Amino acid sequence: MEEITALAKRRGFIFPSSEIYGGINGMWDYGPVGTELKRNVREAWWREMVALRDDVVGLETSIIMNPEVWRASGHVENFTDLMVDCKTCKKRFRADHVKGDQCPACGNKTLTEPRAFNLMFKTNVGAMADQSSEAYLRPETAQGMFVDFKLAYQTARKRPPFGIAQIGKAFRNEITPGNLIFRSREFELMEMEFFVPSDDEAEGLRWYRYWVDQRFSWWLNLGVQPERLRKHEYEGADLAHYSSATTDIEYDYPFGWGELEGIAHRGCFDLTQHVNASGKDLSYFDEETKAKYLPAVVEPALGADRALLVFLIDAYEKEEDRTVLRLHPRLAPYKVAVFPLVRNKPDIVELAASIEKDLRPHMRTTFDDSGNVGKRYYRQDEIGTPLCVTVDYESLEKHDVTVRDRDTKQQVRVGLDQLLGYLNERLA
Repeated sequence: MEEITALAKRRGFIFPSSEIYGGINGMWDYGPVGTELKRNVREAWWREMVALRDDVVGLETSIIMNPEVWRASGHVENFTDLMVDCKTCKKRFRADHVKGDQCPACGNKTLTEPRAFNLMFKTNVGAMADQSSEAYLRPETAQGMFVDFKLAYQTARKRPPFGIAQIGKAFRNEITPGNLIFRSREFELMEMEFFVPSDDEAEGLRWYRYWVDQRFSWWLNLGVQPERLRKHEYEGADLAHYSSATTDIEYDYPFGWGELEGIAHRGCFDLTQHVNASGKDLSYFDEETKAKYLPAVVEPALGADRALLVFLIDAYEKEEDRTVLRLHPRLAPYKVAVFPLVRNKPDIVELAASIEKDLRPHMRTTFDDSGNVGKRYYRQDEIGTPLCVTVDYESLEKHDVTVRDRDTKQQVRVGLDQLLGYLNERLA
């Protein structure tokens, strides 16, 4: 994790938030390269979950909602972790991260009794900062999709089984954030609520298993090593009170196995809660069968930040002479880097700049003419750029370039008239 953290800062993936003022625990900024990578993670998820399907639509709901939403959902009362404090070193820990009665930091047996701590951030809406204006920053995006369920299916003209997907910011006042962006207080969620007829329990479980398999395959298709992934299915008392089935996709992080994505069969719990609390009918009415019901829900949910961290860890490799990120081309911040072999030959620099400009509408590119070409290759290897195009003296005469592969370091000459097609084929 130390190496990943150092690389993330050095190459512009992730910075500590407001670092010049000493930072703020659990908050992170994304640098120029990290912004591109995170955008690609979001787009890869949206493409798979929405763009390529005809049974899922998107929403974008507000971060601050009526506080009654969070009372109805149970978050105000139940969205808590148990915490303990050390009376000696004054540090605070989640109770489930402490073994026995010994402080993990100083070793003294001076821990307080566990007490509940609500993880939601409070704020105030309007001019008066009093109890009547209290609201919350959302800890998840799911509730926005539940309260908008009826509007969404009516306007999108969808009928169960169908899904509603959303990507958006969420906030949790974590007691002990850590491991870079693995656990932070501000993060981005990618969640989908898939609504199925509630009168057919077998159909609901079929969709649940379908989404477990689909989501597991997504990670594999984007290059995550299969031996570092596993499924953990919860049973009995380990299940949440609203869930009849839950599977976590877990990843083998440098600090051990941990959750990556959760797929839960939530039944009708959430819609029922909002119907009871609001007094509004959120039922689905089937025009064909004249049936009226609250659908059950299967929910795949993951954090974009945690996904990005996994892609970084999994792609990271140290070789004898370089560090390389073997990111899937779809995720790579830049697909192609274009170099002039030397920077003191205007004709070569001009041709390289022209090639990069011509490629730009077709793929994410970057231009680099600083330092020798070997150092430029290794800079691009460290940020995961799959292909590098170098313009040299021969390029002026033969109208071709050298294309170097990140993973193999092999180089081939490609004519300028064939370059775009060649790059697209290699990046597919």
